[in-house]
Amino acid sequence: MLSTYRLIDLSTQSIQTTMLVKLDTGFNIEVEFPISPFAKRLLACIIDWAVMFAYLWLGSKMLVLFSPRWGQIAWVEVLFGLPVLLYHPILEITMNGQSFGKKAMSIKVIAEDGGQPTISQYLIRWIFRIADFPIWVFGMIAAGALPWWCSIFFFSGIASVIASPKSQRIGDLLAGTIIIDTKTTTSWEDTVFTEIESTYQPRYPEVMRLSDKDINTLKTIIGTVKKKHDFDLSLRIADRIKSKLSISTDQNSLDFLETLLKDYNYYSTK
Repeated sequence: MLSTYRLIDLSTQSIQTTMLVKLDTGFNIEVEFPISPFAKRLLACIIDWAVMFAYLWLGSKMLVLFSPRWGQIAWVEVLFGLPVLLYHPILEITMNGQSFGKKAMSIKVIAEDGGQPTISQYLIRWIFRIADFPIWVFGMIAAGALPWWCSIFFFSGIASVIASPKSQRIGDLLAGTIIIDTKTTTSWEDTVFTEIESTYQPRYPEVMRLSDKDINTLKTIIGTVKKKHDFDLSLRIADRIKSKLSISTDQNSLDFLETLLKDYNYYSTK
């Protein structure tokens, strides 16, 4: 579900429009996240291209310097090109949905259900970059294999972002992912792990009936509650979980949610 809010900056008296997407947390309660503006995605893409170009330029200089006879080091050239080829999937998987460009622009990839994407989702996004950014089309046109009007397909990814309700490119639509703006919302922590004391005693073994995805979402919700002081949200989430796990407790809603997070970490490491 998508909605648009008008945010007023009192310091400048300017008005900007922010598109929000409502995602089901898995507890039958929707939480809103701001969709990344197209300009931020474009700038992130330019930064990533700059990083890859800098790597190729510096790397080629090093290869020429240390290996003047290129024909004898074909395997080195292949290894040299792999970081560029695998740039996006490697960084998005290891940096929790961000590349260097996305991190610089405070945007990131998440699953449509609000959780962290799976490795397969990251790989699908990467594979379909060939359709979103078909640079090969220009090569085919230059070689005469395609007519000139096929150049319009180079903008297929951009057209998809503009036309789709959640600003998704083709790879996002097929992978079931979206890109959100993390700077205007709570800090997005994509790991279910949190520090617990060595003497910690768990209270709710029922928490292990929740999945990693549920706990990941729970941690995000706790951050949202603390930042926005939205204790009504914590109360609703706590009631849903108590009902789902048949738990009875006298803890307040936020303490209960934080205890669940600690308990999950405690049992997961045993």
